[in-house]
Amino acid sequence: MYFFLFNLSFVDFSYSSVFTPKMLVNFISKKNVISYRGCMTQLFFYCFFIISECYVLTSMAYDRYVAIRNPLLYNIAMSPKVCSNLMLGSYLMALSGAMAHTGCMLRLTFCDANIINHYFCDALPLLQLSCTSTYANELVIFIVVGINIIVPSLTIFISYGFILYSTLQISSTKGRSKAFSTCSSHIIAVSLFFGSCAFMYLKPSSAGSMNENKVSSVFYTNVVPMVNPLIYSLRNKDVKVALRKILSRKMF
Repeated sequence: MYFFLFNLSFVDFSYSSVFTPKMLVNFISKKNVISYRGCMTQLFFYCFFIISECYVLTSMAYDRYVAIRNPLLYNIAMSPKVCSNLMLGSYLMALSGAMAHTGCMLRLTFCDANIINHYFCDALPLLQLSCTSTYANELVIFIVVGINIIVPSLTIFISYGFILYSTLQISSTKGRSKAFSTCSSHIIAVSLFFGSCAFMYLKPSSAGSMNENKVSSVFYTNVVPMVNPLIYSLRNKDVKVALRKILSRKMF
C-alpha cells in the first residue's frame, strides 16, 4: 500500500509542479508569456502525469481487492515484482497518451491570436488558437481520454464489486467495518479525480464552456493533489496518533 501511496504522491507533486511555478510567476509579472517549446513541453508532462494518476489509482484498487480477498496470500500476490510491473505499465500508458496528445498538437498551425484562454497549456484551449482543422485532434483527445478514464474506471468498479462481495461474506461486523474503512480513502480520491476529469474532457469543446473548464482544471490540478495527502494520512491510525500528540503538546 505504501509503495502505491509513494507513487501517487510523486505523481501528484509532479503534475502540480508542471504549471504551478509558472502560474505563480504570472501572478506577479506584467506579461504572462510562455514560449512555443515551453508550452508543448508543459502539455507533454502534464498529460504524462495526469494519465499516470489514472492508472496508479487503478493499481491501488487492485491492491485493496487482493488485501481483502486473500489477506493471507497478499505478500505473494502483491510481490515487489508485481507492484513494480503495475507501476511500469502505468507509466508506459501515460507515455503513449502524452506522445499522442503532443504529437497531434505539433502538427497544427497557430494563428496570430496567441492568447491562451487558460492558466496553463492544456489541449482544448490550444485548439481554439489553431488556423487548421482540429477534427483529428479532438478525435484523439476523445479516444485517448475516453480510454484512460473508462478502462481504469471499469477496472476500479469491478475491483470494488469483488471487494463488496468479499466483505459481505465476512461474518463479524468489526471485520466488515474494517474492510470498508480500508477502502474509503481510495473511493474518495477516485471520485474527486475521475469526476472532475470526465467533466473536463468527455464533452464537446466550445468557447462558452471554457470558464467551466477552468474551474474544473483548478479542482483536479490543485485541489485534488492538496487533498489526497489529507485523505490518506488522516485515515491512518499512526498518523492520527502522531497528530494528537502534536496538538496536545501545543495546547499544553
